[in-house]
Amino acid sequence: MDAFVAALMIFVLAIFLGFEIITKVPPTLHTPLMSGSNAISGITLVGALVSTGLESPTLTTVLAFSAVFFATVNVVGGFLVTHRMLAMFRRKK
Repeated sequence: MDAFVAALMIFVLAIFLGFEIITKVPPTLHTPLMSGSNAISGITLVGALVSTGLESPTLTTVLAFSAVFFATVNVVGGFLVTHRMLAMFRRKK
């Protein structure tokens, strides 16, 4: 139980830290940070796919499947936002 409480505390602190960092990012840095976020989510996606395919307890499989879903949403959304932002800098014909 102590390990669970420690992991939960780290998770909650990571949420607060991530929120504070993201709200302080100026708009000019959004596209480069989105590209880095896509790379990290891609790594998460690969790890979640591997974890989903393993024979493990049901809870682990469900959590891995949800990680696959959310990482995929993050990667696709990140690419769509990056594509749209880069389109704003193209010359109009």
